Amino acid sequence: MLLGLPLLAAVTLASQSQDPAPASRVLATRAAQPPVIDGRDDDAVWREAPLITGFQEWRPSEGGPPKLPTEARIAYDAANMYVFVRAFDPHPDSIITVRARRDYFTPSDMIWLFLDSYHDRRTGYEFGVNPSGVKLDAQVYNDGNEDFAWDAVWDVATRVDSLGWTAEFRIPLSQLRYGPQKQHTFGLIIDRDLYRYSQRVSWPLLRQSKAGFVSQFGDVDGFDDLEAPRRLEAAPYVVTKNVSEFTPTGIGRTQDLAMGGDVKYRVASNLTLDATVNPDFGQVEADPGVLNLTAFETFFKEQRPFFVQGAGIFRYDVNCTAVNDCNTGEGLVYSRRIGRAPELANTYKDTTSAAFTRILGAGKLTGRLPGGLTLGVLDAVTQHVTGVGGATIEPTSNYGVVRLRQDLRGGESSIGAIVTAVNRDNDAFTLSYLRHSAYVGAMDFRHRFPGGRYEISGSVDLSRVAGSDSAIALTQRDAAHYYQRPDALRYDPTRTSLSGDDESLQFGKVGGAHVLFQTGYERRSAGFEINDLGYLQRADQQTWSTWVGFFDRKRRGLTQRFQWNFNWWQYWTAAGLPEERAFNTNTHTTFNNTWSFHVGGTLGQLGETYCYSCSRGGPAVRQDPYIAPWAGLNGDDRKAIVPYFWVNYWRGDGGRSHSINLMPEVDFKLASRVTAAIIPNYTRNTNEVQPLGPVTDTTIVPHVTRYVFAHLVQKQLGVTMRVTYPFTASATLQIYAQPFVSKGTYSNVRKLSATPRAADFASRYVRDTVIADNPGGFNYKQFRSNVVFRWEYRPGSTLFVVWSQGRRGSAGAEGTRGFGGELNDLFDLRPDNGFLVKLSYWINR
Repeated sequence: MLLGLPLLAAVTLASQSQDPAPASRVLATRAAQPPVIDGRDDDAVWREAPLITGFQEWRPSEGGPPKLPTEARIAYDAANMYVFVRAFDPHPDSIITVRARRDYFTPSDMIWLFLDSYHDRRTGYEFGVNPSGVKLDAQVYNDGNEDFAWDAVWDVATRVDSLGWTAEFRIPLSQLRYGPQKQHTFGLIIDRDLYRYSQRVSWPLLRQSKAGFVSQFGDVDGFDDLEAPRRLEAAPYVVTKNVSEFTPTGIGRTQDLAMGGDVKYRVASNLTLDATVNPDFGQVEADPGVLNLTAFETFFKEQRPFFVQGAGIFRYDVNCTAVNDCNTGEGLVYSRRIGRAPELANTYKDTTSAAFTRILGAGKLTGRLPGGLTLGVLDAVTQHVTGVGGATIEPTSNYGVVRLRQDLRGGESSIGAIVTAVNRDNDAFTLSYLRHSAYVGAMDFRHRFPGGRYEISGSVDLSRVAGSDSAIALTQRDAAHYYQRPDALRYDPTRTSLSGDDESLQFGKVGGAHVLFQTGYERRSAGFEINDLGYLQRADQQTWSTWVGFFDRKRRGLTQRFQWNFNWWQYWTAAGLPEERAFNTNTHTTFNNTWSFHVGGTLGQLGETYCYSCSRGGPAVRQDPYIAPWAGLNGDDRKAIVPYFWVNYWRGDGGRSHSINLMPEVDFKLASRVTAAIIPNYTRNTNEVQPLGPVTDTTIVPHVTRYVFAHLVQKQLGVTMRVTYPFTASATLQIYAQPFVSKGTYSNVRKLSATPRAADFASRYVRDTVIADNPGGFNYKQFRSNVVFRWEYRPGSTLFVVWSQGRRGSAGAEGTRGFGGELNDLFDLRPDNGFLVKLSYWINR
């Protein structure tokens, strides 16, 4: 979401002409003397530069008059671009502002510069600031997608005075990408957020009723005789860590001193090589606590700066439907595979519990060529890891990606391709478990029809993995494939490779004032496998989904925005077995006081459908209809205390299974400086047929497999807490903590009957009399926290001081204590403390 608000959603789902004329044009003034960046307009160049006025409201209503006037001026010299913005306000004491860390979205007034320095109407940069001087920046790609992990080195000064407030920017041209020609035109939008009025104004007018974002920028002429940007940036670092260490004789501590660094080299004016050597990501926030009782892997978002920056270039979604809005995380590139925890630690009962595999080095080449070709190349190597007993728990591995996308018709159409490769140096310890190679090749396209209202897109993907017969047998039995299903009959234990394919096609109306839609079909074969470098929960699936949305973006008597969505989706296996058929509708209303209310619901399993994965590799099981209503209320984030409340309910299996999830949240702003949030998350789940997995009785010949289920009552509580205290705009203290408890009890153990597809629920299961099949229950608790002091002591150079702590415990029974007692017990567990000091120094040559 652009700007941390629904800007991207508002401006990309709309229409656009094939070759739009510039909305507005202005001339930049060359500065004889660079202005002093102090937030004042008393420099000579600001008296000479043409005045930009004509700001118009674009949100909530398009083209309306602004509540308050705004003016801007643009200047440059051979090395920098300068922008001065005057935001008039007759009540300066009413300006809303919050001091926070860099790149933190504050509920405050803002001024944004959006630049298209390459002037390709597809890519660009964002530079934003609030009245307290809190900076945000990002890269923009594909005419609206954004990458907020991008951090540039730039200056801005703000000042609140009797006329309102000002922002004076200095953007070094070395941070931008532009062609080698003598004369340049940059694309530009200047955006102002008047937060207390919930109004956004811009020059030129940003139209929500048009598709795209960068393609709507105005033109700034006059950038002549710019100096060739510096080619090399480097940020060497030194880090010292004191962490727990597991040894054959017990637990101790180790002190580690390491060096590494990041390098950015401009191969050409529009191609950049980034490299990292021995990277350390100890300052990254810990993942949230999760207890996964499903057969599928949990997805965690990427947070490591090297991999987040520029990630949009490599993005290639899979299972991207009209209903899920491509938010499942599934795709060909899941960079958390690189450097993940050693895969065979549990296999060899290793007690090191290593959280990651060290990345020896990684590099990526990214850029956009003059003909409209976007290029991304990524390569990384991870080290060989052995456990305490000397067994290899992670072999040396190489990961590679090449991504290409060629824009056509001024960006209205595109074709693309991607190749991913993983190669492992397996040995006797890993050969039977890990594939030695995995390759994926794919092509995609997008075409927007003349007039800009309708768009068609699609893709074709091919995969191949290879390894020993035992490694490929594990692949076939994995939850993504379940070749061993008795009603599939695909399993072949002698295979040494597996191949598959995926095809998708979408068509939609992406432009217009009120009604938009998308419909799409996708098919993945049973052998499609991308999880060595990508993320995929399910192969062997067909999907057809349709979404229709109604939008009212005009300010009304009570509301400023209203959206009503209708969704229909159907899933089948690749062979045609129906898995799901469901309808959903939901509404989203933002009131004039900025409170918002969201409500919706789903009716699922309409008709005869079967669960592919419930028996964990056994036969498909008939499913009963379900209902799933939900609602959410968001408070006015202009206030010092902001409440939120969300509730989700699910009921299925003829009422035998049901769950409720409650997630209140309270955000605090104290003295325009301290920001804090507390987010409890409570779930109570009753599952009449919780899968426990197949159990094979080897004492009988032939062997007999039971597919076991149990009645589960599960209770779960997590509390996420965040506090940010900024000493200055460049020095902040951040605290993150999350205690998490999940516990449950199994009872009424059953096994799948000989008629799992029976219409009657009771006929699908029979009593299981094997006492050992009942695991009893579980009690899992975890605490994770980070305390991070971050100081950008000079532009691009940063000091991190980090304290992290983890606690974890589990038991084979739910226990009798309430959540209060469980949390007390959690903090009685042995803490695993880690301390880190990291110092980096930015060099620009």
